[in-house]
Amino acid sequence: MSTPVIEIGGLSYHYPDGTVALEDVDLHIHQGERVALLGPNGAGKTTLILHMNGIYLPQTGTVAVSGYPVTDDNLVDIRRRVGIVFQDPDDQLFMPTVREDVGFGPANLGLTGTDLDDRVNQALAAVEVSDLADRPPNHLSYGQKRRVAIAGVMAMQPEILVLDEPTSNLDPASRKDLTVILDSLEVTQLIVTHDLLYALEVCERSVIIDAGRIVADGTTLDVLGDPELLAEHRLGLPAGLRIDDVATP
Repeated sequence: MSTPVIEIGGLSYHYPDGTVALEDVDLHIHQGERVALLGPNGAGKTTLILHMNGIYLPQTGTVAVSGYPVTDDNLVDIRRRVGIVFQDPDDQLFMPTVREDVGFGPANLGLTGTDLDDRVNQALAAVEVSDLADRPPNHLSYGQKRRVAIAGVMAMQPEILVLDEPTSNLDPASRKDLTVILDSLEVTQLIVTHDLLYALEVCERSVIIDAGRIVADGTTLDVLGDPELLAEHRLGLPAGLRIDDVATP
């Protein structure tokens, strides 16, 4: 099997106050996979994804991206390979125009002129926001901001795209648009979500983390089809809905 895009072994991380955020986590994600990362609030999801591009460094264990260890020496290369789209797009949009926002990362890598323009235009087209290029981000709808934030990350041409709660605050139409866009992106994806129906809709594989430990890893159909597992880890489908009633990927 090919080298995993993300390879985590024995990862543990404790906060300065002694709180256990992650404990002996093992996780492999391979090229082309789309994986849902599920878990209750405080389970360790955010801490885990912040290890994937070196915002946090392992205290115990290892994290590697396409074979490159996540260490201080490799951070520039790691952050080119792993792009994180945070839950609130306003945390990522800060330039006067959409075009400048999407071009910020590539420009910092040294791209200029037509090379930069081409990279930005490709990213805007990929998420269907080319018509917004000259608009101020603060004038956009929430769904549009979410797509622009994704464009900004895709402009860096990452190997893996990590999306933190991508459906939060989206209306049904915007949620559907997002699904179409994610389907069109040829990049490995890790989707952190509380939306189990969305995980079932777009991810063939799901991982549950709770109290800093991986407690389940399998097909989304199998994971979400285990009501006792979901209840034990404070997860659940909408009341009255059975897994058999929902379309699978």
